[in-house]
Amino acid sequence: MKKFTCVQDIGDLKSALAEAFEIKNDRFKYVRLGRNKTLMMIFFNSSLRTRLSTQKAALNLGMNVMVLDINQGAWKLETERGVIMDGDKPEHLLEAIPVMGCYCDIIGVRSFARFENRDFDYQETILNQFIQHSGRPVFSMEAATRHPLQSFADLITIEEYKKTPRPKVVMTWAPHPRPLPQAVPNSFAEWMNATDYDFVITHPEGYELAPEFVGNAKVEYDQMKAFEGADFVYAKNWAAYAGNNYGQILSKDRAWTVSDRQMAVTNNAYFMHCLPVRRNMIVTDDVIESPQSIIIPEAANREISATVVLKKLLESI
Repeated sequence: MKKFTCVQDIGDLKSALAEAFEIKNDRFKYVRLGRNKTLMMIFFNSSLRTRLSTQKAALNLGMNVMVLDINQGAWKLETERGVIMDGDKPEHLLEAIPVMGCYCDIIGVRSFARFENRDFDYQETILNQFIQHSGRPVFSMEAATRHPLQSFADLITIEEYKKTPRPKVVMTWAPHPRPLPQAVPNSFAEWMNATDYDFVITHPEGYELAPEFVGNAKVEYDQMKAFEGADFVYAKNWAAYAGNNYGQILSKDRAWTVSDRQMAVTNNAYFMHCLPVRRNMIVTDDVIESPQSIIIPEAANREISATVVLKKLLESI
């Protein structure tokens, strides 16, 4: 296994989940696996949970860890070929990447969609440059189109809390003051489609995700109808994907904010969110603070998902 960028790269979901719960029972079981191995974590964008959970996962496995913030202390990097580098970017990513590979055994990359060019974003240009040129196993710590470590943690959490073999899981769009990438909803949809859950996506018209991520999910434009009988509610904002609206905010309709009104029609659903969350935009205080809110256990499972992925990558070396 040379990379981890999507659900297909984790292998069989049942065995991956079994491994996750094994690790959760003994987080240091494989501490010798990473001895004298180094993880390099490269951040083009800010992070809290991803940074801390992935570093903790590496330490659980006995690894050394280096962290590089591209926008704080490193040279600004050019990412596109053919550019005359006469501006403020003195180094090209195509030289920087193999140099980074010289100093480590595994590389994690976090690089969000820029919303400047949909093709550039959805081709995962930056992540794929690391895969092609680093000479090291590479995993995504959130890229332009997916956030697989988060989605794996989400799946682990649902498996822990589900009360029926086939729960109804609803992913709902919610308003936000800024345009956010589709990475988390894309990835969540992809992982849910890989299960046998009853999976529903709800959002206002114009916020349709790329068809390859929607997959076989039911799309319901009536949020209240979508919530009926739900066992899990996963709230997330994303900007528009389609056509000339790519990266745009089409609505800030506060009626879509998850509140007691929507949760009342669910099957006493658990509330989930990847965090950070804008309170009283995405979700009301009452819902996020309720006993059915499992956002903290969900965030804690980021350590487990990262440990499983790093273990698999170490075993591939």
